[in-house]
Amino acid sequence: MVIKKETIDLLRPEDDPQEATAAARAALREPLRDLAAYHMDACVKCGLCGETCHVYLTDPVPENLPAAKAAKVVRHFRRYHSAVGRLAPWLVGAKELTQSAFDEIVEAVYGRCTGCGRCGLNCSVGADVGAIIRTGRNVVAAAAEVPPNLQAVVDNQINTGNQMAITVEELKATAAWLSEDLQLETGDEDVRIHVDEPGKRVFYLVNPREVKFFPLSLSAAAGVFRAAGENWTMSSKFYDVTNYGLYSGDDPAAARITKQVMDEAARLEAEEVVLSECGHGFRSFRWEGPNWLGEEYPIRVRSILEVMLEYIEEGRIEIDPGKNVERVTLHDPCNLVRWGGVSEPQRKILAAVASDFVEMTPNREQNFCCGGGGGMLSMSEYGDRRVQSGAVKADQIRATGAKIIATPCHNCADQLLELNKKYSLGVEIQAVCELVFNALVIR
Repeated sequence: MVIKKETIDLLRPEDDPQEATAAARAALREPLRDLAAYHMDACVKCGLCGETCHVYLTDPVPENLPAAKAAKVVRHFRRYHSAVGRLAPWLVGAKELTQSAFDEIVEAVYGRCTGCGRCGLNCSVGADVGAIIRTGRNVVAAAAEVPPNLQAVVDNQINTGNQMAITVEELKATAAWLSEDLQLETGDEDVRIHVDEPGKRVFYLVNPREVKFFPLSLSAAAGVFRAAGENWTMSSKFYDVTNYGLYSGDDPAAARITKQVMDEAARLEAEEVVLSECGHGFRSFRWEGPNWLGEEYPIRVRSILEVMLEYIEEGRIEIDPGKNVERVTLHDPCNLVRWGGVSEPQRKILAAVASDFVEMTPNREQNFCCGGGGGMLSMSEYGDRRVQSGAVKADQIRATGAKIIATPCHNCADQLLELNKKYSLGVEIQAVCELVFNALVIR
């Protein structure tokens, strides 16, 4: 279903407190927000959600119960959008939206929750806690109260085309030296990172961290494309697979970021948009984007995981699992698997390219969040809590005996790097495409 949006203009009411409160109240009134409130009314206070939450399990205080976090949002809905809440707010715990209320919501929905959705999946009455948490973020964004470091990332995407404000010159320079390295490694003088080449079949989006800090991921993808004979390009202007409007709760900003990318796909005359390994980037562009824009995409959008599996199954690339001999396990990004529905391609790929692939327990949609989702990595004020909550994931990893963790998400990779150090796991973190590239039989 596509929900029609009348505008994608950015809302910035921070200079007028009354306007901010009115905008926040309106954000509670959206049809999906009504549904979220209905789900919260169904809560039976069983506490089961706490057993499913990595934040609560590592710090079992009442404030970390998913139901308690959701309740901090719903009580404001009741105050403005229910008859009892308007007439007798004390009967249902309804509360006014004040500055202190915004502060409490921020702490609950950004500081104590990654929006991973595991609690809702296991709720005894099926309450969609994740939808309520995102409603809280919509409310905060409408009032221009988003944590400043997270807002800065959104602003970067709007103003520069990518979350890290990487210049066109820097991107092209990185593409040039990576192309030279690929030519040496493959012996193919024609292989390169394609940039701004119209008429290619695939428009490839990457996480800017691949340009700035993890170029091996970009190089590996280019090597796989070359082996498969793929016709592809990036854009020097809009190439960012991430969309931090999803994290901030700013739907108009998220829509604008989506539109920038899809307009660039049209300009380049691409037939398909392929998304690099990014959990929330996949959810944003594949599923949420059409809702934000109010229209279906004119071209297909897929994860590179789906594309690489297709290459393997169609025999377009030749692989040797003997090139990856260390034990490999897989971390499932919440937005890709629980929210995005892509769980099997990465498993089939790893089973094909690694000699010893083992699963974490639990896995797939029941896998625990690593703690780095929901924009947590952008909000340094919650850094200690973020790493502490990752202890659940660290225990999962340790139990596998793996030496390599494959994760198709750079936010997860960044968090896992910190967990590796904090909990002395002694593992290496790699993208799935890096393991595929390493297993290639290069002709």
